[in-house]
Amino acid sequence: MKIYKVGLPFIGMSSLMLLMSPLANAAEMSNMDHGSMDMSGMDMSDMDHSSMDMSGNMSDMDHSGMDMSGDMSDMDHSGMDMSGDMSDMDHSGMDMSGDMSDMDHSGMDMSGDMSGMDHSSMDMSGMDHGSMDMSGGMQGGKAPADARSPDYSNGVPYGRFGKPVMMDSLPLWGVSVETLGYQFENDQIDFEAEGWYGTDSNRVTLRSEGSAQTNDDKEIDSLSSLAYWKPLGIFWNGEAGIAYNTENDKSAIMAGIAGTAPYFVETDARAYLYTDGQVQLDLGTAYEWRLDQRWVVRPELELTAFSKDDTDNGITKGFNEFGAEVRLAYETFSRQLAPYVGISYESALGDARDLRRQEDEAVDSSSLTAGVMFWF
Repeated sequence: MKIYKVGLPFIGMSSLMLLMSPLANAAEMSNMDHGSMDMSGMDMSDMDHSSMDMSGNMSDMDHSGMDMSGDMSDMDHSGMDMSGDMSDMDHSGMDMSGDMSDMDHSGMDMSGDMSGMDHSSMDMSGMDHGSMDMSGGMQGGKAPADARSPDYSNGVPYGRFGKPVMMDSLPLWGVSVETLGYQFENDQIDFEAEGWYGTDSNRVTLRSEGSAQTNDDKEIDSLSSLAYWKPLGIFWNGEAGIAYNTENDKSAIMAGIAGTAPYFVETDARAYLYTDGQVQLDLGTAYEWRLDQRWVVRPELELTAFSKDDTDNGITKGFNEFGAEVRLAYETFSRQLAPYVGISYESALGDARDLRRQEDEAVDSSSLTAGVMFWF
């Protein structure tokens, strides 16, 4: 039998081409154009991409005009391999507005390089991420029960200074003397002082104001109170306690409010209910006008009123006394000590003027004053 050897090269080449055809399909897909690919009318609800291999080079794939608005609710991408190079894939015009609520990407491998993928115009309005669990690698949540020690030291000792204390809970004390001066006209020493102990939220205060005569009788008239102090707001504080007045020798229940009014005007109002039913109301205000870092001009006003007549103590119903003083002070020693000179004025008001005239007492008086203010 005669054999033709000329057909062997042709058969060999054909076999080689058949063997290389699968490799040609998995080769570079970088120039694939999906721009005009229309998938809007296709029912892709049961499409299975589990064994789809996209590990090739897809860096230049263009999906800008790809329409995927169809029903893709049951598409399965669980085994889809996208580990190839997809860094330059363009999805800017890709329409994915269809129903993709049941798409399964649980096993999808996207470990490839996708750093340059463009999704800027991608419409994914129909996708349902309601049950998406991203708790695995994200920070947050509740700390373990033993994450830190109760005192936040985590076992580290505080050293020689001991455990730190919050300033709000640290008890402190202070003394403030607003007035300690001599009136030359009336020959007396005026004083107003306050001491306190406690925190920024709760304090006990001891306050006293009055005058001491320096002539023969050496009489001392004072109104002292022991009160509980508590902030009522940012600029106002409340006080409540007991008081004693040496001028009429009576005790009283005291309540008041003190703080800073707008424009930094120091304001205080205190009411005293005496054992005989008399009510005394003291109103005061002061302002510090700074000339420079040390020199201060301080005007003060005071007003006193009573609820009923008490002729034995020279008191009439209504406003009884008005007082004003202007001081020029110089602050020294870190502003804790301020000597001052000033002018004071006092006047009786209403029916109290007539009562003082009947008792041959002055209804108006003015005097030069000199003294010192300090606190520590």
